[in-house]
Amino acid sequence: MSALAFGQRYEPGYGRSFALAFAIHAVLIAVMFFGVRMQSYQPETVSVELWEPPPPLPSPVVEPPKPEPKIEPEPPKPEPKIEKPEIVEKPAPKPKAEPKPKPKPPPAAKPKPAPRDLELEKRAQAELAREQSEFRERQAKAQARDQAAREQAAARDRAMAAWVSKIRNKIRSNINLPPDLVGDPEAIFDVALLPTGEVLTARMRKSSGHPGYDDAVYRAILKSSPLPKPEPASLFERQLELRFRPRDQ
Repeated sequence: MSALAFGQRYEPGYGRSFALAFAIHAVLIAVMFFGVRMQSYQPETVSVELWEPPPPLPSPVVEPPKPEPKIEPEPPKPEPKIEKPEIVEKPAPKPKAEPKPKPKPPPAAKPKPAPRDLELEKRAQAELAREQSEFRERQAKAQARDQAAREQAAARDRAMAAWVSKIRNKIRSNINLPPDLVGDPEAIFDVALLPTGEVLTARMRKSSGHPGYDDAVYRAILKSSPLPKPEPASLFERQLELRFRPRDQ
């Protein structure tokens, strides 16, 4: 066998490796070239303003102290002369002249009275007399009416008192006094009636203080129904106030 067969062998892959490495390097060089070129720009300019420091302030000028002026005393002022006032005698005032009284005006002449109308005066007096007569008549009639009303009221009061007295007498005849009653206590009852005299209700308004006496009066009112009727019948009142005392019997 020849040396080619047992020595070096032919490697066909080296050529492609070198070509691939060359292509990669060429791409890197191109990227670096164009990248540097694209990033190249002019640097920004920086402006700097230069200024000079202000000049130093001038030092103050110190003036020497001025001498104090001498104060000379003022000369004494002369005393003012007091002049005595001249006394001038005033003339005495002249007496005032008394005012002359003014003359009084003459009294005014009184007006003459108008002539009297006798006929008119007679008519006025007759009218006045008529009015006074009518007034007296009206006053007399009013007094008569008042007197009649008073007499009528008095007569009604007497008839009412007589009717109530008849009712109380009938009720007292039916009262059985309790044996332990002491004194003269008063019991007041409100009694409702019918025109025929029947008792509707009997309500105690004021107690005598003795329950036995109050109960005896209440039972006597109911027992006395019907009560006496008024005379005349126009005196009838539905509600009556009846007062009872033990000593009234």
